This record gives sequence, C-alpha cells and structure tokens, in this order.
Amino acid sequence: MTARAFVVGHPIRHSRSPMIHGHWLAEHGLDGSYERIDVAPEAFEAFIRGLPASGFAGGNVTIPHKEAAFRLADSLTPRAKKIGAVNTLIVEGGRVRGDNTDAPGFIAHLDHSLGERWPERTGGSALVLGAGGAARAIVVGLVERGLSVRVANRSPERARALVELDPEHVEALAWEAVPDALSDTGLLVNTTSLGMAGHPPLELNLTPLPDRAAVADIVYVPLETPLLAAARARGLAAVDGLGMLLHQAVPGFAAWFGLRPEVTPALRQQIVADLVAK
Repeated sequence: MTARAFVVGHPIRHSRSPMIHGHWLAEHGLDGSYERIDVAPEAFEAFIRGLPASGFAGGNVTIPHKEAAFRLADSLTPRAKKIGAVNTLIVEGGRVRGDNTDAPGFIAHLDHSLGERWPERTGGSALVLGAGGAARAIVVGLVERGLSVRVANRSPERARALVELDPEHVEALAWEAVPDALSDTGLLVNTTSLGMAGHPPLELNLTPLPDRAAVADIVYVPLETPLLAAARARGLAAVDGLGMLLHQAVPGFAAWFGLRPEVTPALRQQIVADLVAK
C-alpha cells in the first residue's frame, strides 16, 4: 500500500519539504507520496481531527501551525512537550502523535559539519541569539548534548523564558552584553531573522571569539549570510542553515516510510540549485 505524507502550513508554496522527501522516495524506489496542503488557521483543528481517517501516515507542520499542532495532538514526545511546538505528526492506531525534530536536526547538522567531537573542541559553551520557537528547539538540543547555553534577546523577558527549560544549564544575557560574552563562547548561533534576505544584517564584531569557536546561522536564504562570511574571514568554522532543514526531515521520513534516509551531497545540491533558481 502506498504510504502518504504531507507538509501543512499557510501559505505553503514556499516549502521545500516535498523536494526533500521526493528525493528520498526516488532514491530508494519507495512506493510513497508527499504533498503540500494549505490549511488556514481556522480550519487546522478540523484537519488534525480528520487525520486518522485520511489515509496519511503523518506529515510535517510549518508556519503558522506548530503551536496549534502541539495543543491538538493526541500525544506528544518528551522533546515536543519541552519545546512546546510540533513540526512532525505520526498517525498510528487511530491517534496523532506530535514530535519536534528541529532540536535533533540542528545537532545532527552540527555533527555532520563539525564532526561529532565539536562540543569538546568548542569548550562546551554556546551563545544563542534570539528567543523564538527555533531558539527554543536549539537550546533544548544543545542542553541535551551537554552544553551550557546563554541566550540573548532584545526582549529580556523572552530570553528569561528559555532559562526555564533547564535553569541549571541555561542563562539569560542582556543583548547589550553580547560583545563582551564572545571571548568565552565556543559556539555562536544566530536564530534571529537578521541576515535573512530582505532583512538587515546582524551587526556583530566577531574578533573576540576564540580561534576554536564555530558560528552557526539558521538562515538559509541566503546560504552565506553576512555573519557566516565574517566568521569565514576570521578563519572560524561556519555552519549554514540549510543542513538543519535537511536533517530535521530524517526522523519523519523514517516514521512514515519505514526507512531512515541520509542527508547526502546530492540532496543538498538539489536544494541549493532550487534556492539559487529562486
């Protein structure tokens, strides 16, 4: 029987998830399909309630439905509970289970880009810029990997909210204190929209960062943000945002189609070519 999966959002035309999952389906010769579904917020609850009878094995959830999916799923993985948002749905036994794969996706991308011993090389300390949903997932992933994390945001109360994830390993930092904090930062992560196409760049002098430091940006349009360009100019390891998108897709595909795919150079090249074409 053909396994069917989807990505749901509003709007949804921009999603590259069908290209990612379509690549894997073709690569492995699987009998399956993956489609975009545009669902307005007011219709999302009915969409979720109808999933068990829909014939779908599950799907991905994107903007603006991640928090609603968290509230509406019949059950949640421990990670999804902690993050407070769902980006992956699995339909089994007439119930809908919600998961969040952004955290392991980000960590898998760091492992792939920097090698699995990157926490040791970077000194086990991270500074995360921004305190939105993506930052929340990334902080959870970093703490799970054993890092101490500082979070800086222009709205201090939002940064303090992330401290509640793990007060022993997460602390809030004033945005104005970021330059002084760089000297003992092993991993700098930008989760803000600064540097994204159509947005102003993140103005930050990276000179104080240690030579062992790595810089990651979750923005992938453009692939080389001004922040990453500055990191490379300083001779630092730089990690772009595309890999997180690719790696977060792996657990869902495995759950729906019964095979765990790999993020290969061929897949990355296909998505990069599409980004450039747009």
